[in-house]
Amino acid sequence: MTVPAPYRFVRLGPERRREVVGLDTMVFPTGTSLEDQLTAPDPLTWERTWGIESGPEPGGPLAAIHSTHPLAAYPVPGGHARCGWLTWVGVHPGHRRRGLLRAMIARHLAGCVEAGEVVSGLTAAEPAIYGRFGYGLATRHLELTIPRAAELRPLPGPAAREAAELTVEIADWDPAVHADLVSGVHREHGRRGLGRPGWATWETPALAASRAADTPALRGGLEARKVVLVRGAEVRAYATFRRSLAWEAAGPTGVVRVGGAVGLDPAATHRLWRVLLDLDLMTTIRTPMLALDDPLLEWLLDLRRCSPTYQDNSWLRLVDVPGALTARTLAGDVDVVLELTDDLLPASAGRWRLRGRAWDHPEVTRTDDAAHLSLDVRELSAAYLGGTSLAALARAGLVAAADPGALAAASTALSWPVAPVVDWIF
Repeated sequence: MTVPAPYRFVRLGPERRREVVGLDTMVFPTGTSLEDQLTAPDPLTWERTWGIESGPEPGGPLAAIHSTHPLAAYPVPGGHARCGWLTWVGVHPGHRRRGLLRAMIARHLAGCVEAGEVVSGLTAAEPAIYGRFGYGLATRHLELTIPRAAELRPLPGPAAREAAELTVEIADWDPAVHADLVSGVHREHGRRGLGRPGWATWETPALAASRAADTPALRGGLEARKVVLVRGAEVRAYATFRRSLAWEAAGPTGVVRVGGAVGLDPAATHRLWRVLLDLDLMTTIRTPMLALDDPLLEWLLDLRRCSPTYQDNSWLRLVDVPGALTARTLAGDVDVVLELTDDLLPASAGRWRLRGRAWDHPEVTRTDDAAHLSLDVRELSAAYLGGTSLAALARAGLVAAADPGALAAASTALSWPVAPVVDWIF
């Protein structure tokens, strides 16, 4: 990967953390001082962190940075894939419009190839940017602002009795006590039943340390983190939250900001939300990023009063087409030829036969047969986790179908019964 003079790529190490955090602050303004930010745990995998220096001599100031979280078990439909998660992407405002972002994306994708990562993912600060690099919008989420004591649909008899028998603990967050418990529930949630595609966990030691920390620099002026644990024989649901409180003439107006709310079964999850929706002195509860099929959406009796906000969630890009497609399982039988374009990774372009049976991993091979569907890697990436339909993309004119039957079969095969989502930004 090359950049125009006087720029050059350089591997970065922890000795340059101050510069990296300083550039990140320049790109993403914050009210937290650099010194305070440096007190937070370092989330970066330095072996996968690159900078672009400017100036005539090595060791010059950083003009741009990016890093990669290496995820060995990124959840995909019916399986797991190796994923390079792109993060900390920033170009100094004094060095924009010089091709540095494109060069960094190319460097990142080359690193994914070298590491054997078949997909790349990210959460986007600006969603208009990444489509031109082959990333498709693979997951979406809802955020709610729920009035206190909002009514929930009751669970049926046996589940309601089970929920009533669970115990609830509300405590100050203590990483030594709670971090492993929460991480275990979070990880298990993504595996239960048909799984939750896209449900990335904090796999690396740096990510785990960063997620466990609660330094003042991370609180945004709110209270220290609290945790709710719902237990049977073991912890079956958790939530983390912070509150803010103001006093008006009519009384207290408090806001609960839920950082994460995860349950392993309906009884524990329902009990968890009953607790969160009835904390003293609070008037509204702001949810974390919820999957489009989150059970809370089925339980709330008046969703309109909860001001649902629909958002892009995560973006995905196939790096190794056969490697990525064979990592997931199919939701229907299929035998289809895809003609793929890919401007950044020419090895992915061309015709691929996708063939397999429902609930099994497919075969993906090169072919010279006529294509049933023609599409860009961006569209195949969007459909990969099952949250976007190839048929919907075809109706938008983004997939060309020579055979309507093949479009229906491919759309079904690449779908999934559980909506994909990632519930944290990293």
